[in-house]
Amino acid sequence: MQKIIKIRTDRKNGLFDITKNVLDIIKDSKIRYGIASVYARGSTAAIMIQENWDQSVQNDVVTLLNRLIPSGIWEHDHQDNNGDAHLKAGLVGASETIPVMDGNAGLSTWQNIFLCEFDGPRNQREVVVTVIGEN
Repeated sequence: MQKIIKIRTDRKNGLFDITKNVLDIIKDSKIRYGIASVYARGSTAAIMIQENWDQSVQNDVVTLLNRLIPSGIWEHDHQDNNGDAHLKAGLVGASETIPVMDGNAGLSTWQNIFLCEFDGPRNQREVVVTVIGEN
């Protein structure tokens, strides 16, 4: 089964929780044991599994990446002024694979799934969720 999550982002850099969307797709798939692939379409976005107890961890991720990869100093900035967004997305990665265990995502208590936006805001980002396995 494959579905696309569409999400609007409201800032240049941010983590957007898509866990509920992914969980709903896993449940709709009726797969009991297998994997769910979560893939961000676009070269300036990424997928990350991270804690969602409060906003502090997400803020820290953005702060760390901004310090590691500052804007305005990259060769690609001469074309689109978003060289840092491409580098951040490449570093974090376009996808995550999550085990499906007894019909549920095999996430721990504090793990959530985030779309990482590095070149927003965007009217629409797409995340492809593919669930494969056994019923």
